[in-house]
Amino acid sequence: MSTHYGRAQHLETPPGFVHDELTKAEVKEREAALVPLTDSVRRLIDALVRTQVAEQGMEDVRHRVDALTEELLADALPGPHGVRFGSDGGYRNYGNPVVGKGNAIAPPIAFQRDGEAVSAEFELGPAYEGPPGLVHGGASAMVLDQMLGEAASAGGKPGMTGTLTVVYRQGTPLGPLRGEARIESVEGVKSVVRGRLLTRPADGSEPVVCVEAEGIFILPRWARQDPAGVDREHVGEA
Repeated sequence: MSTHYGRAQHLETPPGFVHDELTKAEVKEREAALVPLTDSVRRLIDALVRTQVAEQGMEDVRHRVDALTEELLADALPGPHGVRFGSDGGYRNYGNPVVGKGNAIAPPIAFQRDGEAVSAEFELGPAYEGPPGLVHGGASAMVLDQMLGEAASAGGKPGMTGTLTVVYRQGTPLGPLRGEARIESVEGVKSVVRGRLLTRPADGSEPVVCVEAEGIFILPRWARQDPAGVDREHVGEA
C-alpha cells in the first residue's frame, strides 16, 4: 500500500519515519556511493534472469555473491529502512521498490510533475516479465500505485492507497514505457486519481494504452491535525 505523506517533522511522527541529522552534503556523499552500487546489483539481477553459463560457473558466482552480501550485512539495519528525514529538508526512502535509490528491484522511475499531473518515461526489462515478452501484471499495478500516489501529492492531496482498481487493456511489452496520472476529484480527505501505462514506440508510431488504473488516496489520521504541514512531496511506502 503506497503512502504519500509530506513534511512529517511538522506533525506527529508516524511509525517508520526516522529523524536523523545528516546534512545535504552527507546525503549527497552517501548517495554518490549507494546509487552506483544499486545500479550494479540491478544489472546483476538482469544478468541472473538471462544467464546461460554452465552450472559450475553459477556455483562460483554464488560463492562470490555470498561473500559480498556478508560484507554489506556487517553493518546493516535490523529491519526495514523506513523513511528518513532531517535538517537537509529531504526524505530518503531507499527501500521503495519503484523509486528507491537503494533498492535494486526498483526500475528505477523518476517522475516529472506538470502542475497536478505526473508522468514518467522508463523501461521494464526481463526481471519484470510475466507472460513471455510482457510485463507481469503485478509489476504494472505496483508502478501505477506509485504513480497515482505521486499525482495525489502533486495535487496537494497526499495520502495512503485506499483502493486501487486496475484494468488491463492489452499486454504490456517489456522495454520502453510511459506512465501518466492526475487527480480526477477530491472529497474531504479522499482524492480519486487516474493513470495509465502506454507503449513508447521507437519507430514514432502512436503509443498504445496497455493498463489503466484508478485509486482512492486517503490522508492519514496523523496528518489531519495539520493538513497545511503536509507538502506535496512523496515520501515512502507503508
